[in-house]
Amino acid sequence: MRSLVRRAGALVGGVLLAVGCTGGPSLENQGEVTAPPGDSKHLVIGSAGFTESDLLATMYALLLKDAGYGTQILSVANRELYEPALESGQIDVVPEYAATFADWLNAKTNGADAAPVGSPDLDATMKALRDLARPRGLVVLDAGRAVDQNAFAVAGTYATEHRLKTLSDLGASGLKVRLAAGDECVQRPYCEPGLKKVYGIDITGVDPKGVGTTQSKKAVQNGQDQMVLTTTTDATLADFGLVLLADDKHLQNADYIVPVVNRSRAGSDRVATALGALNSVLTTADLASLNQQVDSWRRLPEDVARSYLEDKGLLK
Repeated sequence: MRSLVRRAGALVGGVLLAVGCTGGPSLENQGEVTAPPGDSKHLVIGSAGFTESDLLATMYALLLKDAGYGTQILSVANRELYEPALESGQIDVVPEYAATFADWLNAKTNGADAAPVGSPDLDATMKALRDLARPRGLVVLDAGRAVDQNAFAVAGTYATEHRLKTLSDLGASGLKVRLAAGDECVQRPYCEPGLKKVYGIDITGVDPKGVGTTQSKKAVQNGQDQMVLTTTTDATLADFGLVLLADDKHLQNADYIVPVVNRSRAGSDRVATALGALNSVLTTADLASLNQQVDSWRRLPEDVARSYLEDKGLLK
């Protein structure tokens, strides 16, 4: 699979060219929306270049290859580059996050000050996302069970001592909590304001050590802080003796994993069926475990992805 990434250099130049020609909101493939869905024999799967995205892109490539397609993986560092490439057909498939991508497309279409359309409601988020994607020649396939969203963790000993399983438990406890997070946490509705308003948690301050960083986790591990902002697929929490508290009142947006495809090249039922097979098996816990195998155990993403799909019976 390493050879599949070598094509990145040539394509990234094209991607940069496409970005350079856009001066604001654009609908690159608007004219193709009414054309029949395409079913190209060779598909390029995009990755955003971090572990989880690499794993998902590799699983997509393996599933599509098993379904009879030629596949290549292209790693592009950010959404500002790969999304226009997806619209133009330089990239055919990408793994995305429903609420985040909905808000990103909304800002691209309606301006940076547009009211967010992503929410904790998956159905509402998916409708908004599909409405925004369709005019751009993109198809958003069904979301699976796996979700990578913001989450909050405390020390396991702290949770046991105070009988904490949920964020509601923490709010009801009346405990004073110093939160390790990014400095933007003091303003973001899903972070300090939401924890106070939705859960009644007594946040005494935000320790700006970053989201899920080693420094922030160590601060909770040693008792300097009581809680850390991380993600639901963080693979290293156990290494620091930390446990997640359940977001039982659904403060966080519905960032479920969704494949997004270029309709004119990969909009066929055959592609949807091949990628949809992953939805029935991949869970949030599975994704965290796969991340751990790459980040902590230093296994190659392609080896981890193939082993998982074979174990689940998804490869012939």
